[in-house]
Amino acid sequence: AAERSRCRGAGPKPARMSADILVVGPSWVGDMVMAQALFRRLQALAPDAAIDVLAPAWSLPLIARMPEVRAGIEMPLGHGEFAIGRRYLLGRGLRGRYQRAIVLPNSWKSALVPLFARIPHRTGYARELRYGLLNDLRRLDRRRLPTTAAQFVALAESSAPAAAPPIPVPQLRTDPRRGAQLLTGFGLDPQRPAYALLPGAEYGPAKRWPAERYAELARRLAAGGAQVWVLGSAKERELAQAVAGDIATAHNLAGRTRLEDVVDLLARARAAITNDSGLMHVAAAVGIPLVAVYGSSDPRHTPPLSQRASIVYLGLSCSPCFARECPLGHLNCLRGVTVERVMAELAALKAYPPSRSGELSPGMQ
Repeated sequence: AAERSRCRGAGPKPARMSADILVVGPSWVGDMVMAQALFRRLQALAPDAAIDVLAPAWSLPLIARMPEVRAGIEMPLGHGEFAIGRRYLLGRGLRGRYQRAIVLPNSWKSALVPLFARIPHRTGYARELRYGLLNDLRRLDRRRLPTTAAQFVALAESSAPAAAPPIPVPQLRTDPRRGAQLLTGFGLDPQRPAYALLPGAEYGPAKRWPAERYAELARRLAAGGAQVWVLGSAKERELAQAVAGDIATAHNLAGRTRLEDVVDLLARARAAITNDSGLMHVAAAVGIPLVAVYGSSDPRHTPPLSQRASIVYLGLSCSPCFARECPLGHLNCLRGVTVERVMAELAALKAYPPSRSGELSPGMQ
């Protein structure tokens, strides 16, 4: 009962099995944003079915910005924690509520709660000996489904699709009034055009465009009359300060914002410049122009799902290596990306140069 009380959105047990769907969500910000493409596809295929998402507590405010989801249910366990007894109690508290479960993580532990909940139809990819835990096991063909988003969306179909499915674009709900309050609270200028710089990447340094390049970009944007918002986690505050420096119109907000704050602030930015990170996917999902710089990772696997995104990727012979740190020690895949290249991509997106009035400069219309 204690475990069940932690399930947000959990209501009384229905008298009969519903057609509703439980999705076991991923544990990373970017993956959770891309999972919205799955939720949108499920809603299109089964408009009368409610979709609930079992996910880490940190992600619930993000899930709340997804109109397709009825409720986020807190997974009260840490990443990788087994705790089979607690998983059993959680699953038992969900019995009778769902006809179908879709399990996005690849671990076998992630398939236990739907099994304990006795959900009849349990879908996921064949990973980590999940035979018996899932009864709709799919073989993952990465040639047919090269992107993470495509892999997620394909699980919405009643059987494995013969071709890559269309991918609905994630669209996070934003709150303009709350965004305006955040500007006031952080002492930001609502009249001055703002650029969001996202210099972090949780995975490791091999995904981070060098801080000195971000700092040079911040100086150029500020010289053009813009303000710069440097966003990230508390662990990235020192990195963000190296970017903001002593620029009068640059604001180090790393560690000062919650995830839902970042959603509403990004929605008010003219554009974002970012590494391949979770916040890159958030920026894409609020619909602003963005320039994404890729290093050790592959934009063919996890591209920003947006028509307003420009990808900078050098595609060197040593990349993508998918390493956390450059195995060769030179980081040329990122050091070779110049500030001029990023500024040119912003201009191509019609997101630069700004004017102090907040309007595009002549010739950029």
